[in-house]
Amino acid sequence: MLRNSGTAIVESANIIGLAMLAAEKRRPLELDSCGLGIVLRDKKFAECRQRIIGVGGSATNDGGFGMARELGWGFEDNQGEPILTWIDLVNLKKIHPPKSELAGETIVAVDVQNPLLGSEGCTRVYGPQKSLREEDIPKAEAALGRLAEVWESQTGEDAANLPGAGAAGGLGFGLHCFAGAKIQSGFEIFAEAAGLEALLCEADVVITGEGAMDRQSVMGKGVGELAKRAGANGCRCIGLAGRVEDRPTLAGYLDDCHALTNLTSAAEAEADAARWLEEVAREVANGLEG
Repeated sequence: MLRNSGTAIVESANIIGLAMLAAEKRRPLELDSCGLGIVLRDKKFAECRQRIIGVGGSATNDGGFGMARELGWGFEDNQGEPILTWIDLVNLKKIHPPKSELAGETIVAVDVQNPLLGSEGCTRVYGPQKSLREEDIPKAEAALGRLAEVWESQTGEDAANLPGAGAAGGLGFGLHCFAGAKIQSGFEIFAEAAGLEALLCEADVVITGEGAMDRQSVMGKGVGELAKRAGANGCRCIGLAGRVEDRPTLAGYLDDCHALTNLTSAAEAEADAARWLEEVAREVANGLEG
């Protein structure tokens, strides 16, 4: 909660984040986003003037189903029975709204622009990162597809194709539909708060990074958006990462990329990331001096 502002910032990764789970507990067909719903209906959050919800790094792929149920939404199947697990949404017949809705404004801060469904949707692009198996992708896609279809039939809104609807396993879609959230770029929110444009006017080189840099890095994530801003302001932009893939794609945004795995094995880099990040940073700095 930002003191005396009436604004609450909720980071969903601290509630339903992938990094919070051991590998053997990453079961996306069983997990849902109910924990986020529990937080949002807590009185101190529910009564805020504004809520900003960050949705990167979730362990779920449920389109916000679990969260919605905690907020009082009901999901009914073809037999008139309540649906209790998100993968059964393939049998969805009707969505029932809650008796009351969240007060104030809700903003979902997304780091990607993916739609909910399709080849660039959450299931196919991010599902494997959450341990979704190849054979499970069609049924996961079908469940979310049916959720979007029924939502559109009842409301007239094609929310599945909103940019960012596919963020965090469909939480962009879910928060928009079931919490009335506006989908906004998390980077844009950060850039405005930090006065980024003014800072870039004074910079010659920008250094950014993340665990792995690949084509997803330039699909709305902070790394790609910062690189675009840096280029527009005439700054060189250099990326540091644990590993780097899709270099031709990244080359359209960053002047250069350096990976820890250029200096050591992936296992060594993961075991002592701080040491190897220092090494690669030193190498980059020496190059800049030259």
